[in-house]
Amino acid sequence: MDETVERHEFGAEVGRLLDLVVHALYSEREIFLRELVANAADAMDRRRFEALTGDAPPLPDNAILRVVPDKAARTLTISDFGVGMSKAELAQHLGTIARSGTLAFARSLAEAPTAEKPSLIGQFGVGFYSAFMVADRVEVTSRRAGAEDAWCWASEGKGDYTLAPASRAEAGTDIVLHMKSDAEEFLDPWRLQAIIRKWADHITIPITVLRDGKDEPANEGTALWRKPRAEVTADQYRDFYRHVAHAFDEPWATLHWRAEGTLDFSALLFIPGAKPFMAVEETRESRVRLHVRRMFITEEAALLPNWLRFVQGVVDTEDLPLNVSREMLQATPVLARIRKAATGRVLSELKAKAKDADDYAKFWENFGPVLKEGVWEDAEHRKDIAMLLRFRSSALDGWASLADYVARMKEGQEAIYFLVGEDPAALAKSPQLEGFRAKGVEVLLLSDGIDAFWPEQLGSFEEKPIRSITQGSVDLSAVAGDAPAGEAADVTLLLPRLQEALKEDVSAVRATDRLVDSAVVLAAPEHGPDLQMGRMLRRAGRSFGGGLPVLEVNPRHPLIRKLAEGAATDTALGESAGLLLDLARVQDGEAPRDPAGFARKVAAALASR
Repeated sequence: MDETVERHEFGAEVGRLLDLVVHALYSEREIFLRELVANAADAMDRRRFEALTGDAPPLPDNAILRVVPDKAARTLTISDFGVGMSKAELAQHLGTIARSGTLAFARSLAEAPTAEKPSLIGQFGVGFYSAFMVADRVEVTSRRAGAEDAWCWASEGKGDYTLAPASRAEAGTDIVLHMKSDAEEFLDPWRLQAIIRKWADHITIPITVLRDGKDEPANEGTALWRKPRAEVTADQYRDFYRHVAHAFDEPWATLHWRAEGTLDFSALLFIPGAKPFMAVEETRESRVRLHVRRMFITEEAALLPNWLRFVQGVVDTEDLPLNVSREMLQATPVLARIRKAATGRVLSELKAKAKDADDYAKFWENFGPVLKEGVWEDAEHRKDIAMLLRFRSSALDGWASLADYVARMKEGQEAIYFLVGEDPAALAKSPQLEGFRAKGVEVLLLSDGIDAFWPEQLGSFEEKPIRSITQGSVDLSAVAGDAPAGEAADVTLLLPRLQEALKEDVSAVRATDRLVDSAVVLAAPEHGPDLQMGRMLRRAGRSFGGGLPVLEVNPRHPLIRKLAEGAATDTALGESAGLLLDLARVQDGEAPRDPAGFARKVAAALASR
């Protein structure tokens, strides 16, 4: 073996993935070409941008993306003039895959119906490896833009790959696929052109296929966003969305418009119809692509606020110079006006789509938690976003808006009430709701992580305060309805004794009339975070000014009545107080302070019955 050739082993997960790609993804194999062409086009876009910032030489004037089939040699070559890869980048990008993505891909591949398997490749970011569906050996020769040396990565898609010095006249990448015997169709120029037209017609970089000794154009290369809406078909919109979003679903909404006058830009934006594989919660930045006069500049221009980061697409403007720098992007007032206009347009579209409750529910289930972030962090758009919020409710199935809630408020009800937790099913059964249900008062059930934060920022809706039912004492006496049934015990002696016994764990013990079936419940002090926020802060090791929780007792409950009767003489009241507190914690989804001790006490109580 040549001493200059380095052999490297794939990780175990990568080897398993390649085996799955080779043996399990045979339907619609043509997607390998879409993936490789898209990667090549992206590499050329990146070189254009790096050339603008001085980090790479510019693209040649005649730069194209070439697809070269060779039936005699049984090879298919995809060549580009892109940014290229160094030796280290070849090893990093082609020799390893994120372990979590690999394992998730393998698991989903095993579980997916055959008809869905082709789409899994793009969802898991392993598009390059789709080449092994049609090739039994892949060679990648690449020269990094600005570098003199080139390197060749090669693998047969089994357990290892090699890296060796190579030569390439110009920067860019050649991918050579040594085709399998059953993949000869992909050496037919007509077949290749049809695949490219299907998947990459919108790519502005010229793509050619070698046919009869000539490079024949294979894509139209039209900037779709520059066309009038009437000239764009639904299929073109869908295909472009799938390219720009690296997705395989149908867009839930398509926004295509041109702004002219003091601000000149075209926009083609999409709201996805399904969650992406990499959850939008994991990245905080909007990735809408900025183009200047059709040329890609960057996807890091923050063209939409973070709370709209699920929106995909392109904005193309005439009002920025082609050599715009990142520093200029941050400072230019032109971009600020584009952001404002694009944000307003997306909000208008969401308001219009929200009129169809069933259709809007699909969007909300995918991206509602992200949209809620805007209430927390964007004072300018807070009221507009509030109109778009949807919630589970104690009063009905399905989703409810704040406007729906206000319309259903009971006579005498002063506030919009909500309960925050981690499990919607558990929230619906929470004892915190008992008194509200008895009075027919609706409570919104919030279970997203952001729900612990945004209500405080919104504060009110249609002049109705928004209030957590776990914060402070809630007085429902003004709401029409029957009072809790049963005679209340005199807890005058009981409360201070419970308070003394629990002084290290609660700030107060008080009677409440908002319980029906439960003996106790926890509440947060009037000032400070509610119970869920308090839990989150404690888990994070953060101190806060809200103080200890309040233990509320139901004086009509048989257990409290019994404890009240013996409050003056019961020597075991301290132990009973601890059990009451642990019961309240368990009801709210928290562990007892001493789980093992709590279990022993419950077992002893059951044994003594």
